[in-house]
Amino acid sequence: MTLNPDLERERAQASFTPEKLTNLLDGSAAKTARRHQLEDIIAKDPTGIFSNDDNYYLHRTERHVRSLAKAVRLIEICRQLGIGNENNNNNENGMMVASEDWSVLMYALADDLPLALHWIMFVPNIKSLCDEEQQAQWLPLCRDWRMIGCYAQTEIGHGSNVRALETTATFLPESRGGDKGGSFMIHSPTITSYKAWPGTLGRNANHAMVIARLIDGEGVDRGVHNFLVPLRSMKDHTMLPGVETGDLGPKIGYNTMDNGFACFKNVVIPRRNMAMRFANVDEHGHYSKKQVSDAASKISYITMMQVRAHIADNAGKALAKACTIVIRYSAVRRQGYSDSDEATENQILDYRQQQHRLFPLLANSYCFFFTGKVLLKNLKAIENRLLTNQPVNKVQVADIHASSSALKSYTTMITADGIEDCRKACGGHGFLQASGLPELFTTYLQNPTVEGDNHMLPQQVVKVLLKVVQAVQSKNKKALAAYKTCDAGHLIPSLQSILGGRLDKCDASCKEDLLELPTLLQALCHRAARLLLGAAKLVQDKIKEGKTAEQAWNDGLVEMARTSRAYSQFLLLQNFIRGIDDEENQSTVGPAEIAVLRDMARLSALFWMEKDLGDFLEDGYLTAKQASWVRANVLTMLYVIRPNAVALVDSWDYSDFCLRSVLGRWDGDVYPALLESCRRDPLNANEIGPGYEEHLKRLIVDGVGAYTPTTSRL
Repeated sequence: MTLNPDLERERAQASFTPEKLTNLLDGSAAKTARRHQLEDIIAKDPTGIFSNDDNYYLHRTERHVRSLAKAVRLIEICRQLGIGNENNNNNENGMMVASEDWSVLMYALADDLPLALHWIMFVPNIKSLCDEEQQAQWLPLCRDWRMIGCYAQTEIGHGSNVRALETTATFLPESRGGDKGGSFMIHSPTITSYKAWPGTLGRNANHAMVIARLIDGEGVDRGVHNFLVPLRSMKDHTMLPGVETGDLGPKIGYNTMDNGFACFKNVVIPRRNMAMRFANVDEHGHYSKKQVSDAASKISYITMMQVRAHIADNAGKALAKACTIVIRYSAVRRQGYSDSDEATENQILDYRQQQHRLFPLLANSYCFFFTGKVLLKNLKAIENRLLTNQPVNKVQVADIHASSSALKSYTTMITADGIEDCRKACGGHGFLQASGLPELFTTYLQNPTVEGDNHMLPQQVVKVLLKVVQAVQSKNKKALAAYKTCDAGHLIPSLQSILGGRLDKCDASCKEDLLELPTLLQALCHRAARLLLGAAKLVQDKIKEGKTAEQAWNDGLVEMARTSRAYSQFLLLQNFIRGIDDEENQSTVGPAEIAVLRDMARLSALFWMEKDLGDFLEDGYLTAKQASWVRANVLTMLYVIRPNAVALVDSWDYSDFCLRSVLGRWDGDVYPALLESCRRDPLNANEIGPGYEEHLKRLIVDGVGAYTPTTSRL
């Protein structure tokens, strides 16, 4: 392979070994080797079904069918290779989606599969909310892909407000047409109660976990519960009586997925199709909550939080993919001349403005990686403690709920905006689908909305953090001790200081002091604590003015969003610093790799501070002089990171197959690849373009547009 000389030079000047960071990102050298093996299986599959070469030229229906074919072929390959057979849990034996290899294969495909909600939401719901008998009945069908499901909560008129859902599940005794032992009748009473947006629902799922209002045998509304509702025949995929499902239509992105709608008209299901791990309706319609251990209920809660944690974890990977494309292209693309050399154009990566647009995003991609790792590790640790009957208090569960909510909201916002910024930074060529960035952007855009809208989640974060404020104000030692192992506990010293009337100030005495990671971390911690107290005071002041608690809370929403963002940045930097320290202590990478990781941690923190300098100036934490050092240090870090920029994106080790970009190619041979993608377009298939004979010829040859000097006939 012939490399572009600019990229070759970029790689030669790196101060560290990219392969070592690749192994760190994968988890080990062995895992990197395994990933390469699995990627080769996909890229070199003899059927050719996994090729993405024509993706950008396919009609939506063709694209959907092609992705469905990829899903079936992937499942076939997994069975042939025995992927999933390593799981010893009875309910997961042979469950390929529970294998570590499965997630690796998902990235290797570089395309989205329409069956994804089956393993992302449907199977986890059965594991979390169904009793052992139900799991024993349904999980084997899920494992064998006979039962393919989705999670149907959102309605066309109801999203985040789950309590307002209208779909009903009414108990039906035998005497009123129910099956022996009783049934439930699932019904959509209004047009706003139609289920809308669940992935896999539109065309592919034959079952749905439907969230509906339970009306028991006494006619009492027991609130929302989960019900397994058959949608289509498992023999011929025809819709079952009373069920109407379909695809919602073309979307801004993610069009391989059949996000759907569903209407239920008096659909009768067995009584035992209600998820009954935590509640029960007996044969007579009597409702009761089951006496389960506190651990069991918390495990269910944690299982649902893991979805948000995975979204936060994946944010860094998506952002890294965009950074790989634009930074490689910025090294190859040349524009403008320097005063000393008017023969050779400048690499656009050398322009400080381009670096300021891109390098903080690159730093964030690594930062998000370390936080995703911590989130998933902490959730798994709590789950394991619960399963082994070790104590886990409500404070710890609420704390990780706040962290996962804040970080899901912040990381997806930065990634969605960041991918679009990367596209813009490619200039005109970034507008081409072949750049890989438009589809990466539009497909990712779902993430700020799913699993909690990014503008709603900060309320949940602040609700938890306000309890920390209450504990500090009460000076209750027992309450404070409960936060000892919690993320929110790190705010306590700053909260105590501010509430105690002390005027905290940054202790940096020179510009270099504001390159020290502990100094930067303390600044972010102080800001998060101060904004939290500010949000609390605003709500309290509004109540004192005579507003209701609801009105006061509404007035505080903007401040809550600022608080959640500040708290997220503090957590991200803290996790980044600790992650780097752990890697250094374990000697998984060398001093050169540690140094470049710390450079990115510094840039992340300084860039966040630069964007919100007012937060640090308004209470005097930073002086005007120190604020100027922040800006100066951002420029310093751009200069420091510049020689390693290409090597840092190379470390993510995205193959050309995965990137699907003519601009982000490993070899840098951008322009021939761009022209080849143009020639592949079906619009260019023939010398004379489509529509010439029917339309254009009438202008050019027949002269229907020729001017004839006449008076107006109107």
